[in-house]
Amino acid sequence: MPARRPVGGRGLRRHGRDRAIGRATGRDPGRDRGQVAIEFVGTVPLILLLVAAVWECVLIGYAFSLAGNAADEAARAGAVTGAAECRTAAGKYVGSAWGMSVECAGSGDVYTAKVTLRIPVLYPGLGFGSIEGKGGAAMERERP
Repeated sequence: MPARRPVGGRGLRRHGRDRAIGRATGRDPGRDRGQVAIEFVGTVPLILLLVAAVWECVLIGYAFSLAGNAADEAARAGAVTGAAECRTAAGKYVGSAWGMSVECAGSGDVYTAKVTLRIPVLYPGLGFGSIEGKGGAAMERERP
């Protein structure tokens, strides 16, 4: 079997072969430098936007969970002791950054509590705006 010659011609080293391939394709291999950095810089804002959107979805879910739990505790406390304890019980489980408001009311044998939270945009306490989230619960009044 005859000996094979290198692709780029006789006696070309690796550097010379790359240049020969570049000339054959009409491209200079040195012009591709920095391409990965440019692509990375272009995709970073998209990645950050995606992370912020996922974070906001998690924050909304957490806020509704907080509102529901606070409403349950408020309705339970209100069914046993009354409206003053209803508001206090709801406040134990929700921080001040959430801008909570509580409506406690009883009608007949059923005591209801509605908790409304201001769901922050990106982080509680920042002034980027808010979304309203509501949670409600009802409990049967307990008689001594």
